[in-house]
Amino acid sequence: MENPAWSGIDVLALACLTFLTPFVLIVIFSFVAQRLVYKGTPWIDVVQKPPLALLAEFLGYAVVLVFMVVMAKGKSGHRFLDAISWNWPERSLFSLIGLGIALLISLQFIGHFLPIPKDLPFDNFFKRPLDAYLTSIFAISVGPLMEEFFFRGFLYPVLARWLGVVAAVLLTALPFALIHALQLGFAWAPMLIIFIVGLVLTSVRAVRHSVGASFIVHCAYNSTLTILTYIGSDGFRHMERLSQ
Repeated sequence: MENPAWSGIDVLALACLTFLTPFVLIVIFSFVAQRLVYKGTPWIDVVQKPPLALLAEFLGYAVVLVFMVVMAKGKSGHRFLDAISWNWPERSLFSLIGLGIALLISLQFIGHFLPIPKDLPFDNFFKRPLDAYLTSIFAISVGPLMEEFFFRGFLYPVLARWLGVVAAVLLTALPFALIHALQLGFAWAPMLIIFIVGLVLTSVRAVRHSVGASFIVHCAYNSTLTILTYIGSDGFRHMERLSQ
């Protein structure tokens, strides 16, 4: 039975900080950038610039990480990684990587039978080579790390204590899919795929009692997707023909 030192109220506060901080930062950055860099460009277009969005998310996550560490250590009295059950799985590293790769390939196959829109808002992050590389680096490092910290490190154990493992796995996967809704244009088919990914990641966390294990699967999944995107876009259009 999971028995985290923090409460549901603590997780709710962490959720608000996690999702509001990047939003506030991107609003501030876009207003500043509109006046200094993108003069004459409508604000709604500036706010959608991938570098600004990634910078805001990165700095927002930095703030959230500090809050996570302070809260986990203060509530549990243990090191942060011990408090969230990081438990790095050294002996099963390659099998977890294989699971992430297999998951991506399986869901890509299933996706061919689903009404996946041809154009999604997230595609804007791959229209320019620089944006694509920055997005790819973020997607295989900071992004999955912070998502695993929150969903599998903080949220899941609280839900498991309240409702049991099965319900906690389902209820952790749901908001995990919902946070990607805007990037996916609120299309149900790609959101279903992300929901399945969430189910697998939380199941790994539950079975292995290890956030580190779900992080490895998450990174392997995102890395494989990034590689396939790179290949499918002809090397991000061969770095826009070597920047012309």
